[in-house]
Amino acid sequence: MIVEDDYLIALDVEAGLKEAGFVLAGIAITADAAITIARSARPAIALMDIRLLGKRDGIDAALELYRDYGIRCIFATAHADPDVKLRAEAARPLGWVQKPYSTAMLIEAIRKGFQELGEKG
Repeated sequence: MIVEDDYLIALDVEAGLKEAGFVLAGIAITADAAITIARSARPAIALMDIRLLGKRDGIDAALELYRDYGIRCIFATAHADPDVKLRAEAARPLGWVQKPYSTAMLIEAIRKGFQELGEKG
């Protein structure tokens, strides 16, 4: 699942990940939309931006995804200062990818995330 409030970035990421062979559960632009997708599709990993549309941010979404569904995230964000990382720690992130990133960087982070989860990516 991709959680990114910039829809053009999300579409670009989606195309790159599909080309690499990943199956995507969907795209969410808000924390609430991410929870709705997770509830029905149960993705293995969420690629999560920190800043999202709406009142809740990506860390709020990541914490709820982990707590309620056991879904862990890879944060792909420009906002990865130490305070943000500390706040996100309880969601047990699988990794961090700093914006601007390439599709290759995302693919590598996702494959490492699947390795950590013990699944095939």
